[in-house]
Amino acid sequence: MIDEILLRKRDGLTLSPAQIRSFVAGVVDGTVTRPQAAALLAFIFVRGLNDEESVTLTEAMTDSGPRLSWPGIEGPFVDKHSTGGVGDKVSLVLAPLWAELGMRVPMISGRGLGHTGGTLDKLEAIPGYRCDLDDASLHRVLREVGCFISGQTAALAPADRILYALRNETQTVACIPLIVASILSKKLAEGLDKLVLDVKVGTGAFMQTPEDARRLAEAMVRVGNGAGVKTRALLTDMSQPLGEACGNALEVMEAIDCLQGKGPADLRKLTLELCGHPDAERVLDSGAAFERFARMARAQGGQLSALQAPAERWELLATESGIVTRCDAWNVGRAAFVVGAGRLSAEDPVDPAVGVMVHKKRGDSVQKGEVLATLWHHDLALERAQAELRTAFAIGAEAPAAALVLGTVEAPAG
Repeated sequence: MIDEILLRKRDGLTLSPAQIRSFVAGVVDGTVTRPQAAALLAFIFVRGLNDEESVTLTEAMTDSGPRLSWPGIEGPFVDKHSTGGVGDKVSLVLAPLWAELGMRVPMISGRGLGHTGGTLDKLEAIPGYRCDLDDASLHRVLREVGCFISGQTAALAPADRILYALRNETQTVACIPLIVASILSKKLAEGLDKLVLDVKVGTGAFMQTPEDARRLAEAMVRVGNGAGVKTRALLTDMSQPLGEACGNALEVMEAIDCLQGKGPADLRKLTLELCGHPDAERVLDSGAAFERFARMARAQGGQLSALQAPAERWELLATESGIVTRCDAWNVGRAAFVVGAGRLSAEDPVDPAVGVMVHKKRGDSVQKGEVLATLWHHDLALERAQAELRTAFAIGAEAPAAALVLGTVEAPAG
């Protein structure tokens, strides 16, 4: 059957649900060879998939392993996915906030490539925090705490791990149907009722333009809802970092501030927008969500009292007075990356203690000699990091207006 599948997609024809499911099953059991799988990825990259094909591919990848289920635990079950950016620590705030509001949050997250670490890298900056919980532990923490944040188990959506590696090797990563299937197959496997997507736009994001970000958001919302999970998306700005902290331990500390009703205004605003609950602001201000986060951390082995910031720092000072017209997310992320906060490959270690604190952002007034940003480091590639940080900032007479939330994508009514 694989030859017929390859020929149909090569010629731009639609694949049947049976053909797509056969392909995914063959990828997992090895009856579809790596060259054959790579060929179909290339044909999909060129020819695309329609919505029905995308839904079927996503569900087939989800069903390539057992789906998680939560017997004995009352929902609704909800999660959030971000396409990633610089300083994006929203998950650390949103999961316990949702749990405090009565929802159950089975959040399967990943590690980061480039920039700073992913959600798991941030949490592993907490000494002892375990991101490798087995199914029984996931059930226990979700039942007792109401939320967990852990890594993908070996059984969860195994087709995605195989196809994702092939996409990297074949330069087919930037393909919306394949991105959608990769992201949503893992989320559907969590047994969700609702999913909120944060699709980033800007220099520090995978999607650089609003048009590309909207296409991705619309595709994910259509496929998520088509697969039976109520899905909505926000398009959000990533032309400058989110919040002030960019680096794993630094971001955990900032998330804790936010959970205690403090923290940067943009981080707080975006968390509340994604939460979408009328009582969210009151609960966030009460500090109850922080207590929930602390319970989750303890349940997963973490010791919040042992969280430490680095000792060495370098400050970037403003060379003139004026208004900050640029605080570029890409350059800030690069500065954090080169001192060790991120990685190039999945096997690379990250330094949890290093990173950047941004003190002035676009639209802020600054006087000559004021601190624009602080670089926390252990002397690794310090000159390169300093150069990236200098490039990140520009000062002028007036900053362009910019919004944090650039748009929303909802499922069509009915």
